[in-house]
Amino acid sequence: MSQLYTPFTLGRVTLANRLVMSPMSRHRSSNTDQTPHPLGALYYQQRASAGLIIAEGTQTSPRAKGFPGVPGIYTPAQIAAWREATTAVHQAGGHIFLQLWHCGRVSCRQNQPGGELPIAPSAIDAGAFSVLDDGSRVPTDTPRALATEELPALTAEYVAAAQNAITAGFDGVELHAANGYLLHQFLSDASNQRSDNYGGSPENRARFVVETAAAVAAAIGADRTGIRLSPVSNYQGAGDSAPEKLYPLLIEQLSALGLGYVHMVEGFAGVQRDNPPFDYAELRRRFKGAWIANNMYDRDMAEAAIASGYADLIAFGRPFIANPDLVRRLREERALNAFNPDTLFAKDEVGYTDYPALTE
Repeated sequence: MSQLYTPFTLGRVTLANRLVMSPMSRHRSSNTDQTPHPLGALYYQQRASAGLIIAEGTQTSPRAKGFPGVPGIYTPAQIAAWREATTAVHQAGGHIFLQLWHCGRVSCRQNQPGGELPIAPSAIDAGAFSVLDDGSRVPTDTPRALATEELPALTAEYVAAAQNAITAGFDGVELHAANGYLLHQFLSDASNQRSDNYGGSPENRARFVVETAAAVAAAIGADRTGIRLSPVSNYQGAGDSAPEKLYPLLIEQLSALGLGYVHMVEGFAGVQRDNPPFDYAELRRRFKGAWIANNMYDRDMAEAAIASGYADLIAFGRPFIANPDLVRRLREERALNAFNPDTLFAKDEVGYTDYPALTE
């Protein structure tokens, strides 16, 4: 049997296999109070055969918002709703982490408390778009640059969110430091042009991410803390001119913290894997914890990556949306349901809990 379907110990939990369900926004939560949709428990339970589920990006605070329908993890009601999902996954024999997400400058005044400007390391517009509760797209606003003295409170929001996630029954959390969002904005020299200790050199640009990861690890356990990175992505304007200098340094510091895993997006998420070229294997060699490889893997690629030791776990995204029993389908080499992009952000069960599993 392929090693892809063998158990793996991740910190204090033993995963049934090496397949990970990648965090994917579904935009079905309440726009009134960012409480997860009641069907979320069934949605995640259906996919609990994954060795690990990383639940969708979840707002760390009200000012983390950039898009509608995104859940939060900062109120008692949100915690209670998430507890239903984690209980359902655990009852089905699965394990689940929560991705902690702050959009930073990928937002607009209309999505911020009191109509304030979004926050970011520097006052540089992402040149992207935000989405309002009515579904309309609006340009991102040029953000307000965070003052140095504000950063500890921002880290504290991540810590509180992580502690709330554990209270809600999650097995751990993943810090979203990829795809152009807040933590990635600190890392990348296109979005971070600060002149204090959090900008300039690669060491300085990595500082906020490392400090936040260290604080979360201290609060809930390093083995229950992972991080998602996308070194070559320039999505939403957060590219870096020399990722080959920044990321080895960052990985070594994260490894020294004893983090449970790095979740590495190779190339541009969902678009391409190998342009521009980058030595992900060198980063993997520098990290002591588990390594999750991500982006457009198929069964053969995943099995080869695990067999060679290149990765410990492989994350699949849209195939898990369309195939709640993806693990079985891959193991038995069965046909996959087709993913329907038109229902990705639909309402209720459509394109959410109505994809069929195998019946024989």
